[in-house]
Amino acid sequence: MIDLDLPGATISRHVYGHFAEHLGRCVYGGFWVGEDSPLPHVRGIRSDVVAALRALQVPNLRWPGGCFADDYHWRDGIGPRDQRPRMVNSHWGDVVEDNAFGTHEFMDLCEMLGADPYVSGNIGSGSVAEMSDWVEYLTRADESPMAALRRANGRDEPWRVPFWGLGNEAWGCGGNLRAEQFASLARQYATYSRNHGGNALYRIAAGANESDLHWTETLMRSFDDLAADPAEPARPFQAVSLHYYTMSGSWGDKGDATGFSTDEWYTTMARAHRIEELLTRHSTVMDRYDPHRKVGLVVDEWGTWWNVEKGTNPGFLYQQNTLRDALVASVHLDAFHRHAERVVMANIAQTVNVLQAMILTDPDTGALVLTPTYHVFAMNTGHHDAAALAVHLRGVETRTVDGTELPLVSASASVKGDTALVSLSNLDADSDRTVVLDLRGRDVVGHEARVLTAPALDAHNTPGRLDAVAPTAHDGVRPHPRGLEIDLPAHAYVTVRLGLR
Repeated sequence: MIDLDLPGATISRHVYGHFAEHLGRCVYGGFWVGEDSPLPHVRGIRSDVVAALRALQVPNLRWPGGCFADDYHWRDGIGPRDQRPRMVNSHWGDVVEDNAFGTHEFMDLCEMLGADPYVSGNIGSGSVAEMSDWVEYLTRADESPMAALRRANGRDEPWRVPFWGLGNEAWGCGGNLRAEQFASLARQYATYSRNHGGNALYRIAAGANESDLHWTETLMRSFDDLAADPAEPARPFQAVSLHYYTMSGSWGDKGDATGFSTDEWYTTMARAHRIEELLTRHSTVMDRYDPHRKVGLVVDEWGTWWNVEKGTNPGFLYQQNTLRDALVASVHLDAFHRHAERVVMANIAQTVNVLQAMILTDPDTGALVLTPTYHVFAMNTGHHDAAALAVHLRGVETRTVDGTELPLVSASASVKGDTALVSLSNLDADSDRTVVLDLRGRDVVGHEARVLTAPALDAHNTPGRLDAVAPTAHDGVRPHPRGLEIDLPAHAYVTVRLGLR
């Protein structure tokens, strides 16, 4: 049941954000092919990758990491490329890179995509002065030292950089800090990450891993008084992050991306569904200190993490992307929609050739492959900046998985003007379903549906079969006395766009 006339919180388009780390072939061989590449490019940035991502209306892009961010010193990535020092990427493959893709190249990419940059600053091995200088270099317009350096490197006008990360996974690769240590550092670094001119930073402190509520509570206690004045913004930073990855096995043996069993399918779906619990628990802790909900929750790493594909560098985290990954994405996005009052941004990991990627590029043929996950994001653009609608599910079957109950249908909805979008996932590996949409409050004057599914649970796209998993028009929609009746094929994702008056 959906009350079309009772809009809730706005679903920020930024929950459809992306992540590009210096990891494997995400940046080098994904976005960046270099100015000598035979592949079509603009200033070394691959043109078909940009075009595909522009079609998704990518709202923001996080860079340079990830774990890499706390080893990255931004001055090594500016100036003439042939004079930039090399560095060892010790986290991801222990490879040497030449810093050909640095600050100017990233900002150029963001401008091509029409995406807001989300820059992750180095707290782990950097300094307060280094981070402060980077903000000044990017965003200051006058004759300050860093603005002058930027001009000397070819960029006259400052960039707009709305999102600024204060470290990454400070509990692990970002310094192995305790929560109390990091909370003090986050306040210090936030203070010196200054607003210059009209550029107001939205500072995001590195937050918890999965269910670490102590980390979230420690950060919330470190804010200035959040309860006093609803009109006063949160200080000294404005958001905290959360990381959660989905797998069917353990960290040591995460499960394979293809060739998995039906039991592994359900384990994966149950673990994806756990994001609902995590958002609820972390939000509850935040509500205790922040009753006006000034502080944003940013899920800036999420997605599936499988064993790497055989024959690839284990440090490059290259994995295939199947229909299962697409439904993991839909389950997460439904949860983000339901928590729109608190979840202000999210970044799937990662955009190209790494983990749950939107795009895979073939290193031998140069072919570009759009993944099933890409298609879920494309089918959901109507949710961007729309008002969430509560979806009341009745009579949904569940399946017991590892002692927990997994609902076999996931759903969310939103409205913007005279259009509503309803997203429906059938997580049942074998059985089709029929769902009645009890639509109330406004008249429905038209509908259009699309479906994403395939015969096999591990169906995926390849250079030889680009559309093995691709959305098609869905004719399984019929009028019903309460609204509409929708056929949901087994293991399928369906969106229904409603015309309203």
